[in-house]
Amino acid sequence: MTMRSGYEEPGATVLVAGATGGVGQLVTAKLLDRGYKVRALSRSGDKVQQLFGGAEGLSAAIADLREPSSLPAALEGVDVVVCATGTTAFPSKRWDGGNNPEQTDYVSVRNLVRACPPSLKRFVLTTSAGVERSGQFPFSILNLFGVLKYKRMGEQELEGSGLPYVIVRPNRLTDGPYTSYDINTLLRNTSGSRQDITLSPKDDLMGETSRIAVAEAIVQLLPLDFVEGRHFSIGSKQGDGPGQDAAKWRDLFAACAQQPQRAGVA
Repeated sequence: MTMRSGYEEPGATVLVAGATGGVGQLVTAKLLDRGYKVRALSRSGDKVQQLFGGAEGLSAAIADLREPSSLPAALEGVDVVVCATGTTAFPSKRWDGGNNPEQTDYVSVRNLVRACPPSLKRFVLTTSAGVERSGQFPFSILNLFGVLKYKRMGEQELEGSGLPYVIVRPNRLTDGPYTSYDINTLLRNTSGSRQDITLSPKDDLMGETSRIAVAEAIVQLLPLDFVEGRHFSIGSKQGDGPGQDAAKWRDLFAACAQQPQRAGVA
């Protein structure tokens, strides 16, 4: 297995959509720590400043994913897009202002995908376990208000776009989101004793996944060529896991990529 060179290695510019959210804040911190340039897409520049301060390599892109006209400027000069947006599966205060699953998990993803330049080197989308099992228990309960349906529709928009992509599907998320507003604190967080990783090319995992593990997986897959066009379900389990060891992550992704690809679904 080989590594891609240049644009997806440290020094590349990565737009992180959802940079102040639970997974996005950790992805942003880890990318900055590894020497990437990060453009944090948010509706609020103040929130980006609060969370990351004046971190070297960080810039804010003020845009609204629900408004297509706000996106081209944010994407100018970007090498990679990481989309880690999301909302609650059930009605909550987070839905205020139109932040429901349809707008967040489908419309916003569709708008971001369609705004990407054809020169984009990779689009990494984080969705969820159960997107292909939304009619099966317990996912049928989670999908009562359509969150899994809309996440799958967002995936399909990316799959049919012609962009080079990777889709990451975590189980129920644990660890964070963090509100310390300190990039160093974000980097010190660990997922306790459940740091080992399970990867599958199919939507067949159950359980939980550490947000820290999801963020690390996203950073680790960026330089890998053989992950393109693939789906990776990810779970956390008891054990030490790969940590930040690039060779161990590469082996995990390689073993998963050698398994049969998922069957297409509607």
